[in-house]
Amino acid sequence: MNITMTLNGKKISADIDADMLLIDFVRDHGCYSVKRGCETSNCGLCTVFLDEKPVLSCSVLAARADGRTVTTLEGLQEEAKEFGAFIADQGAEQCGFCNPGFIMNALALFRENEYPEEEEIREYLAGNLCRCSGYEGQLRGIQAFLAWKKEKSGKESEKS
Repeated sequence: MNITMTLNGKKISADIDADMLLIDFVRDHGCYSVKRGCETSNCGLCTVFLDEKPVLSCSVLAARADGRTVTTLEGLQEEAKEFGAFIADQGAEQCGFCNPGFIMNALALFRENEYPEEEEIREYLAGNLCRCSGYEGQLRGIQAFLAWKKEKSGKESEKS
């Protein structure tokens, strides 16, 4: 079957098997930030945005993305770079395997709620598996990022 989608801003058409998963499709097209972890929709490593909403690409058939927009971390480099530095600063990227999925979910959270409370952060990111750090570094990184963002927006509004 032939499908067409917009992947990270680029229109792509491909002939696929009907049972191909979205994770395999995006990886076949060079999006290696999308990782295979549990293959049971429990770890968050394969998170992508499908029409701007986070989905687990190990649980979505590629055919379901036909005519839609798929965004991976490769398509969000500027947005992710700013936030990712705060995660790294807290030592939360020990092995780095979970980072792409974690960052994708954090960006989705920030799009939904610009300044979430700690409980909201914990709840939203509960589906991300990290075997190294115990999540406290990620939480500190998010909190530091949010504090920086608030300070930055305050300084920008003072200039106006």
